[in-house]
Amino acid sequence: MNENFLELAKKICKAADDKKAERIVIMDMRGLMFSTDYFIICSANTATQVRAIADNIEEELDKENIHFNHKEGYHEGEWVLMDYGDVVAHIFKTENRDFYALEKLWGDAKIENYEN
Repeated sequence: MNENFLELAKKICKAADDKKAERIVIMDMRGLMFSTDYFIICSANTATQVRAIADNIEEELDKENIHFNHKEGYHEGEWVLMDYGDVVAHIFKTENRDFYALEKLWGDAKIENYEN
């Protein structure tokens, strides 16, 4: 287990929590996906808040010279994906999170609720 990736996941969770993200979880994707070790999933009630959470994650990690590889969905604010390589953050509007249900789709993953 690479503790650095888990540490990065927790930094993302904290940055999301700082902007009042809801239902923040860390999904352990090791052994289930080749491309990443952890998913962070969180949600917010509005597109504006989804973007604010994404902005804060980006700003806080930039301070540590950690930059995402790819970002999708920011303009729409319905589901923002931020790819940090071995950690991928998914920031959903609440109804989209419920609709796409990544926690159920990847039901074999160990899920840990983020506690600040």
